[in-house]
Amino acid sequence: MALFTARNIQKRFGARVVLENISLAIEAGTVHGIMGPNGAGKTTCFHVLTGQHRPDAGRITFDGRDITGLPPHRIARLGVSRSFQIMNLFDDTVVLENVLLALPAFRAIGRSPVRQVFGDTGLTDRALAVLALVGLEGRAWDKAKALSYGDRRALEIAVALAAEPRILFLDEPTSGLGAEATRNLAGLIQRLRSRYTIVLIEHDMRFLFDLADRISVIHWGQVIAEDTPAALRANKWVARSALGGTA
Repeated sequence: MALFTARNIQKRFGARVVLENISLAIEAGTVHGIMGPNGAGKTTCFHVLTGQHRPDAGRITFDGRDITGLPPHRIARLGVSRSFQIMNLFDDTVVLENVLLALPAFRAIGRSPVRQVFGDTGLTDRALAVLALVGLEGRAWDKAKALSYGDRRALEIAVALAAEPRILFLDEPTSGLGAEATRNLAGLIQRLRSRYTIVLIEHDMRFLFDLADRISVIHWGQVIAEDTPAALRANKWVARSALGGTA
């Protein structure tokens, strides 16, 4: 059984239909890509799957549990984390603090001042371990705003991982990255795939096709194809579309 499923998801804003009968099945331990042209509904789909938008129809399940319409914080507590196209970091705090604030153990202690938390070696060690996963352990005490754009992307992923998810949704992670930073991000996702199920929206088709086990193609608010990267390269629709050039 798939770890995460969406069945016949529909979403409209006023008279505009954005998603129409979207169905996805994401297997545990895989990297699942979502691709499509601008305006196809990819980001709205992510918002619906992770609780930012409530679907107008359809059903979403995670590990066999119906999570349709649950708010984002409840979905996150079940083990679903995500990043956003526009990064949302605490720039004036140190890198370590960004991760500490996202740890479930930190949230559990309520309103204790962060300076007291820094004295808890268990919490700081956990945050440092998360930073090590993304290659930022050496930047733990730097201000977040001092990081390069690529390292800020890595920190955003670290914040998502600090929530101890089972599945990680990444929305356009290569957006704004240069070639070297994109290669570094690909290496990071390769390292993480042994620990997490990962879902990627991505405009860089070469990046996506090199990493994904399966890819869903969304167009006109529908999934019009889903297969392995090799099969999609041979798909006549992909070949005829603007997506085929880099796929």
